[in-house]
Amino acid sequence: MHTVDIGALRDYFLGLQDRISDRISALDGEAFAEDAWKKPEDGMLKGDGRSRILEQGKVFERAGVGFSHVRGDRLPPSATQNRPELAGRGFEAMGVSLVFHPRNPYVPTVHMNVRGFVAKSPQPNGEDAWWFGGGMDLTPYYPFEEDAIHFHKTCQQALAPFGAGYYPKFKKWCDEYFFLKHREEARGIGGIFFDDFAELGFEKSFAMTQAVGNAFLDAYVPIVSRRQHQPYGEREREFQTYRRGRYVEFNLVFDRGTHFGLQIGGRAESILMSMPPVVTWKYDWKPEPGSPESRLYEMIKPRDWLAASA
Repeated sequence: MHTVDIGALRDYFLGLQDRISDRISALDGEAFAEDAWKKPEDGMLKGDGRSRILEQGKVFERAGVGFSHVRGDRLPPSATQNRPELAGRGFEAMGVSLVFHPRNPYVPTVHMNVRGFVAKSPQPNGEDAWWFGGGMDLTPYYPFEEDAIHFHKTCQQALAPFGAGYYPKFKKWCDEYFFLKHREEARGIGGIFFDDFAELGFEKSFAMTQAVGNAFLDAYVPIVSRRQHQPYGEREREFQTYRRGRYVEFNLVFDRGTHFGLQIGGRAESILMSMPPVVTWKYDWKPEPGSPESRLYEMIKPRDWLAASA
């Protein structure tokens, strides 16, 4: 039976939050505001966290990087839908989650999350269940294939030391997960996504999760640097705010992390800081055929981005 080293997980996730927020703050030129929070020990949900938010920056209109470490007496439905045998168990969960909404429409929105779960045994000397989850995905507003290729190559390279089959498996999982079923439309160009992962044993499963978290800045920052100074006008801004509506729809309707946080009584401000600051909806709008906006809808259809780079 493996005893989960909660301290090692916490140290890694806090350090990851520091590294990412420091790099993004340097890139933007503005500092993150930090909101440290703690749940009372006599409540149904216990724990603490650090929410870092950068709003109205030079590069990012909103960038949120959150760390949370929570404990509760009963896993919510969103955490046990794939593992019903764990229903009713107490739990401990922690991780880092981020969403960056850029100001320039030519810079894509990005999401990354890495997390660890422990489902407590109902027996005093029983074995706890544990697993990891996470991934990252890119949501562009304008179609630059070289950006998608770079993002996917970085994801593939992060996973390669753990087995050649993980990138294609997690890439497919990401394509299927970040999909708006009510619109029959992908949210973006995907990336990688995994959940309920324990098959490599604790140490290697944790190492793989760390590799994903550590690859984030290499996957995203070069894209920002290429696009952040590209001139844009009202047309591009309007399309950006329209496409952000898809982000809101996915987060509220489908996202397991959002559902988990709200179902356990988590801190709503921290859970919903992933929402874009300015969003628009248009009734039954269609892009002009042959336009850059129309080409985006072709680009977000799932494809083999590694083959595209060959």
